[in-house]
This record gives sequence, C-alpha cells and structure tokens, in this order.
Amino acid sequence: MFGFDVDMVYRIPALLAAMTIHEYSHARAAVAMGDPTPRFLGRVTLNPIPHIDPIGLLLLFVAGFGWAKPVPINPRNFFDGRKGTFIVSLAGAGANIVLAFLAYFFLNFLYELNLIGVVWQKTLAQLYRYNLMFAVFNLLPIPPLDGSKVLMSLLPGHLAYQYQKLEPYGNYILIGLVLVPGLLGFIVSPFFGVIEFIIRGSARLILGIVL
Repeated sequence: MFGFDVDMVYRIPALLAAMTIHEYSHARAAVAMGDPTPRFLGRVTLNPIPHIDPIGLLLLFVAGFGWAKPVPINPRNFFDGRKGTFIVSLAGAGANIVLAFLAYFFLNFLYELNLIGVVWQKTLAQLYRYNLMFAVFNLLPIPPLDGSKVLMSLLPGHLAYQYQKLEPYGNYILIGLVLVPGLLGFIVSPFFGVIEFIIRGSARLILGIVL
C-alpha cells in the first residue's frame, strides 16, 4: 500500500495535490476570516513546496502516517473567533472531499466514454484515495488534528475548556493509534465508509444524468 514502488510516479503527484489543497484551503479560509498571518508567511499558494514537511512526507510513503507543514494562524484576528475556527479547521478536509469527488467523477466519466488511459486512470485513482484519506484522518477529533478544533468550536465554553486539556496528550494518542495494529483502521473505517458512500453516490447520480 505504501513504500517505494513503481506506482510512485502516480502516487507522488496525487499525494502532493492532496497535501497542497488541504493546507492552501486552511490558509485561504484564515485570510477570509480576517487573519493575514498565512498570507504574510507565503502559505496562500498552490505551490506544494511551502506546505511540505520533509519528515512528514517521507513517513507518509514509508509508514502510511505523516503530516504536512501546518498553516500558522492567529485566531485572535478572526472577525468571529468560534466561527473562524470552525470554518478554517473544516476547510482543509472539505477541500480534500471536493477533490476526491472530482477525481472519482472524472475517473468514471472518462472510463464510460473510453477516453482514459492507464496513466490517467492510476493518477485519478490515487488522487481519490489520498484525498479521501486526508479528509477522514484530519477529521478525527483528536488534538492537534482539525477535527478536534471543529469539535472545540462547537462545544459550550465549559466543555470546550475541559476538552482543550487533552491537547498536551494528543500526539501520544495518535502515536498509540498508529502503533497498535489495526486500531487506527478500526476507528476510521466508519467515517471512511460514510464519506466514501456520499462521494460515490453523488458522483454516480450526476453521471447517470450526464451520460
């Protein structure tokens, strides 16, 4: 599934696209919500280089677990703190879901028209796969993942304060999930299945109309 193999020629651009659109969307949303920090730091860009964390990228290939370089934001600059945190935190995974939908749609659209070759077929399949993975993983409500910030922005103040106390332990929880065989897959499978069902169902519905 991961590691270095001949399919890397398809996996690398797909992975870079998923990482880039994820971090770019965080940056763009933060600026729209009133925080200029990502713009000052050059993160409002579709150039993948500013978004790459070399160690995180390497681990994604060899271990199946890694990370991009987080977009620095200052929530104090948001026009509305809670709303801004919610939108910015959700923007990355939301963009990955949209890109996964587009990849799945065009993969099947071109296939039905007999217009797709092996290169595009494998590239779109990997693009769908990586964007779906990025969306599902980042929506887990475990600090410092985006899902934790989404949940925190929705909780009442006293509950958000209690939940925030988990932050110092978040990385240890994630490492534990990765190290225990099958545990991470068991946890994300329901979320993965729901999002995949929505993406595929929506794409097939539209394909049924246009074809």
